[in-house]
Formats: sequence, C-alpha cells, structure tokens
Amino acid sequence: MRKLVQALFFISFAFSSQAQIVDFSNATIHVTKELKSPYRETYLRLIQEEIKSRTDLNLRVQDKSDAMPIIALVFATDQNLNGISLPQLPKNSPAFAKEGYAFSIDISTKRPILWLIGGDERGILFSLGEFFRKAHLSKHKILVDKKYDVAVSPLHTIRGHQLGYRNTANSWDAWDAKHYEQYIRDLALFGTNAIENIPMEDTPLGPHMKLSREEMNVKLSQICQNYGLDYWVWTPAIVDLADEAKFKQEVIKHTDFYKRTPKIDGVFFPGGDPGSNHPKYVLPFLKALSAELKLSHPAAGMWVSLQGFSDEEVNYFYEYLEKYQPNWLVGVVTGPSSPDLASTRFRLPKQYKHRHYPDITHTVRCQYPTENWDQAFALTEGREVSNPQPVYYAKIHQRFAHLTDGSIAYSDGVHDDVNKVVWSQKSVDPSKDVRDVLVEYARFFFGNQVSEQVADGILALERNWVGPVEENGGIETTFSYWKNLEIQYPTLKNNWRWQQLLLRAYYDTYIKRRKIHEQKLENQANLILTKASQIGVLKAMEMALAKVNEADNASVNSDLRQKIIYYCDALFTSIGLQSSVVKYQASGAERGAVLDFIDYPLNNRWWLADEFEKIKKMTKEEDQLARIAVIANWENPGIGSFYDNVSDVAKGPRVTTRTDDGTDVLWEENGKSRRRLSSQLYQNFPKLTYVDLDPNAKYSIRISGYGEALLRVDGVRIAPTLYQKGMGEFKEFQLSPQYVRDGKIEVSFDEPEESHLNWRQHSKVFDVWLFKN
Repeated sequence: MRKLVQALFFISFAFSSQAQIVDFSNATIHVTKELKSPYRETYLRLIQEEIKSRTDLNLRVQDKSDAMPIIALVFATDQNLNGISLPQLPKNSPAFAKEGYAFSIDISTKRPILWLIGGDERGILFSLGEFFRKAHLSKHKILVDKKYDVAVSPLHTIRGHQLGYRNTANSWDAWDAKHYEQYIRDLALFGTNAIENIPMEDTPLGPHMKLSREEMNVKLSQICQNYGLDYWVWTPAIVDLADEAKFKQEVIKHTDFYKRTPKIDGVFFPGGDPGSNHPKYVLPFLKALSAELKLSHPAAGMWVSLQGFSDEEVNYFYEYLEKYQPNWLVGVVTGPSSPDLASTRFRLPKQYKHRHYPDITHTVRCQYPTENWDQAFALTEGREVSNPQPVYYAKIHQRFAHLTDGSIAYSDGVHDDVNKVVWSQKSVDPSKDVRDVLVEYARFFFGNQVSEQVADGILALERNWVGPVEENGGIETTFSYWKNLEIQYPTLKNNWRWQQLLLRAYYDTYIKRRKIHEQKLENQANLILTKASQIGVLKAMEMALAKVNEADNASVNSDLRQKIIYYCDALFTSIGLQSSVVKYQASGAERGAVLDFIDYPLNNRWWLADEFEKIKKMTKEEDQLARIAVIANWENPGIGSFYDNVSDVAKGPRVTTRTDDGTDVLWEENGKSRRRLSSQLYQNFPKLTYVDLDPNAKYSIRISGYGEALLRVDGVRIAPTLYQKGMGEFKEFQLSPQYVRDGKIEVSFDEPEESHLNWRQHSKVFDVWLFKN
C-alpha cells in the first residue's frame, strides 16, 4: 500500500501543472576547486548526510564527468567545472552578490545538471538550502521540478537567531554539540547567516547541561566557523562600572573570553537589560573592550543597545556619538525596552548600523504579545509554549524591516521553531508568501506527501489563538485535522517538530473544553449566591464552592489530558524540552512549563474560597450579604449597566485598546496566583466607548485595579468618591448628567508619573463597571 501511495504521488507530481520533473537519484556530486576548507568538507558532509537521511542514497563525490546526472556546487565567477561550462548568468544576476545564489537545472545534454551557484561560500550554502527546500526527496528518489529556476540576493545582511547555551533555555541546555550543529544547519538552510550565544552567565550549570559553558562556547564558535556563519555573543556587564577596580576586572574577564574563542564576528552589549550602568561608564567600557577584541578578532564589531535607558541616558548616548564619532562602534541594537525602531534609526548617524533584536519567542510580558489571546491560554500555555505564529511575525517583520540592517532574534528554546524559519526567510526575501515558507518547512522536516497539509495545519493552529475560545469553532476543527494527520503519518511520531505541533493541537482543545465547562460551573455557583438571603450565608457559600470545585474532577476530557502528558514525555526524550519544573527540572515556571499549568483554574474557585473565608470573619450578616452580592453579580451588574474585563477578549466588548503592550498578564506566585481571574489581566491606560445610554439617567463608574486611576470622561478629569489603591480594591466616580445627554461617553485614563518605579509596580486597571443608578 505504501508503495502504491508513493507511486500515485510521483505520478500526480510529474503531471501537475507545468511540472517538468528531473531525476537526480543517481547523481554524483561535483564541487568547485575554489571552495576551500573548512567549507568544502562541511558542505559536502551536509549534502551527503541530509540526502542519506531522507532517501537512504549515498551520493558519491567525483571530479570527472561521466554519463551520470550531476549536482554541482560552484561559484558564480567560475568559468567551468571539471571541463563543463557553467550557465551564462546575466552580469547583474543576484548570484554574483555577497551571499547571493542561483539554483537552476540544465537538461540540454544527455545527463541533467543541477547547478547550485553561490556568489561566495555562504551563497553556496544557501543554494543548498534552496535545493533541500524545493526537491522532492523520498526513499531512493531525488526529484526536482525544472520550474524552480531562481536567483536570489538576500535583503538583509544580518539574519540570525540567539541560541544561548544557558540553564534558562527550555530545551537546548540539554543538548550536546551534535544537536546544536544540526539545529544551526537547519536554520542555515532556511537563510540564517548568524548565531548569537550567551557565553558569560555566572549562574550554576543546569541539571541537563552535558558540557560546561566554556566547552560549548568554543564548540558553537567552531560550528559557525565551519559553516561560514557569523558568530555573535551577548555579553552584559552586571557590575558597577563606575567602580574603577570592577571596571578593569570586567575588561580582563571579557578579554580572556575573546582569546579563548576561535571566531567572533559581533559583540552585543545590552545597555540596561540586564545592568544599570549609565552610558558615561558603558561607552568607555566598550571602547576598552573593542581595543582588546580587535587583537584577537580584527574583523569583529562592537554593538550596544539602549535597553532600559532613561530619556537623559538616551540623549547622553547620542550626544556622545555626535561629539566623538567613535569608529570602534559598529551599530545599535533595538530590543525590548529600547527606544522604538523608527526614532532610533532617525537619531542614529548613518555611519552606524541598526540591528533589530525581536522577541519572536514569547507570548505575554514581552515585546510583541500575542494579539487577541484568550486569557485561558495565557494562564495555562503561558509565555514559552509551542507558538507557531507565521502570519503575525511576518507582519511584524514587514512593519520594521525597512528601519534596520537586519536582525538577530531573541529565543530561549525550540518552541518558536516555525517563527525562526519564517523570520529568516522574510529577511532573505520579504515578498515570499508565508504559506510557501510553511510548505517548504514541512517538506524539509516532514516529507513531500504531507507538506501542503502541514502548512495549512500550522496556519490553523495560529488561528486557534484569535479571540475568545468559546467563539472559536476552528479549534475543534483544527484538532480533528491534526488527529487525522497523527493517524495517517505514524512514522513521524518521533520527530520533535511533529510532536510540538500535535501537543499544541491537543492542548488548545483541552483548554477550550475545560474553560467552557468551568465557566458554566461558576455561573451556576453565582446563581446559588444570589439566594444567600434565603438559604443562609454559610450554606450558600458551601454550595457555591462545591459547585465550582466540580472542575477538579480529572475525568473530564481525560483522554486529551493523557495525550498532552504523552507528548510532553516524548519531547523531553527527543529534544530535551522541559515542560515541567517538577517532572523535567525546567529552570522556572515561565520557561515552557506547560504541563505544570494543565489544570490551573479557569474559573474563580481559588479566589472564591479565599473570599468566603474573609466573609466568614465578618461579624454582621448584612455585611456578609453585601459582599456576596458583589461577588455574585461581578460580571452581571443589571439591566442598563455594563461590565468590562478590560483585557479579556471575551469579556471586554466596550474596550477599544487591546494588545501591542496594551494588554498583559500578571505574574505572581510563579503563575499560580489565587487572585480573581480578571485581576490577572490588566491594561495601564485602557479606553472604553459606551453607546445607547439613557440620556435621562444617572451613572457612576467603578474601577478595580492597582495604584492610580486618573479617569477622564469625554476628555474631562473626574474626581473620585472612593479611591482605594490596593490590589483589586475599588475606586468609584459619580458622573454628572451632562456627560450622557447625547447617549454616549468615552472613558480614558491619564498616565501617572511613575518612571521611578519598575514597570511591574505601575498602575493597572482590571475591571470597569458603568452603573445605571
């Protein structure tokens, strides 16, 4: 049956629209003599190993022409290869450019030739990537469509990813050098030309680390050297650089690292993340480092970010550049908590380069939070879940690409693997269609037969995360789709990328079903609480708590839960993914520990239990009943009144501000906060619009939040009648009838002066009520 399916596939492939299939199954590999060591050995090993793993074919390397098909690795400037003339490329062909390449097939002779042509060594490497992404490789077959005749010159000169070997990573801290090389190779075949390491953290080795940091630092540098990739390092200074002795000691520390490292191309110094040194100390420090760096690595460059800098510090930096025009500085990196990309490019003198440091790895509490993400996912899947968002990150890339010379993206694990590939391919060719990238991704990692299906399945997983789960019928459809793929392609069960995608399909569905179930239980509990005056305060609380705690019944969707556990086990085995702090020794709950949050409450049962204990301590029944009434009617203030959870896509219909750092998820008690769910989401300065109000009625506003709430209605500041600043406490404002005479109001909040506080202590708004009095 399998042979029949393969035969039918090849027939359909061969007769598809405009297809002209060329068979290179019996090819020999020829390589230009101009390709020197170590690239020659590395690239030949690459092509032979990758073909072997996909086809079980052992292609030979030879330097004499015969009747066999040829796969030729050459430079665009070569005149011939073993007596065979190269294709005539136009003088302006992108293949002649730095890192440019061409991919073409010559069938004019008796034996076909697949030309993989590079403008330089990297160009040949990237032409190999084009081959592996386009070729249809299967058991004993190498088929290429003649229509794939391309010439490419990458858009950006910097196209990298940070793969820092440290304990905080959720997976590659468990890797050896072989695992790292394979992953770096995979990224290179999709256009990545730089890898950034984090080599100098002083934290203890993690339980999974097989090599010391010093050993792995050298090996990563050597891997990049062998493949011809740039090797960058992220090296902060946590010490007080104003202290002259510590300054000199830190220079020695960095210099020793430079001397031990075989290859360094870029040094990135994060200005204030971490660290808190003023640029008047940072810049002399970097100048001293640059002098030492050039002794060991003459072509290496020094870069700095302005992350965490105050306005005064940012201005000091640019005044320094204008005054001294330092030639030791290559450029500026813009990352999370930096001044925005546009203003940086505007203020940065043109002789300095500009590098993006995009966070494509995190979903919340990050530079580019996931848009319109349901709170249920945010609280369970968390910050480092398998997060393929190809359309979202392609949009971000397009938004900012013109402002930079390229990027090295932030990452702390393999959960963002799809995003890395999309970002790299968009950095090569921004016009490339996202789905085409996904088809090539799936073809390369999963095989020809499933490539189109997987591409659509990844796009469907991204759509799972758009809007309230209760209203997203696509989650169940996507789940069925991936279950069918799981059944149809059992041979992929040990492929870690396959495991990640299936884990997401199961997890999304489990969380959706659980949220719907648990929210229904809470609605029923609230109905019980509304009858507290009839059945008694203690009895009502007891019955209500019993009802919401029915959510702890593990038999609900237990089959999905077991499958999630299965894939977490499989991923730990296959790639070292640490999805639990307890079970797999993840370095922290935020570091991809999705298994630890699989049963985190999606109703307010923990909060209710705590509130009921407070109510029991009240001495007056009327006070008990008043508080129970607030709890029971929290989200149902009555006819003519309105409630908004300002950051919940399901419960904030009047909120006009959403993500792009407008919405965030609180992080307390290592993610196991017992606060009300609405208080675990927040905005700092939300805006709300109300229409169809009764022009003859009186209205008041209640705010639940933390800190200040400088309320404006239709642009006018309103004085409070109650103003409690504690976490989850209330502020209340009575509105004059003049505001609602036209039947509508706009609500907004002024930003208080809190620059002296850490962003975690800034004022927040959780819930907003508009009561018709």
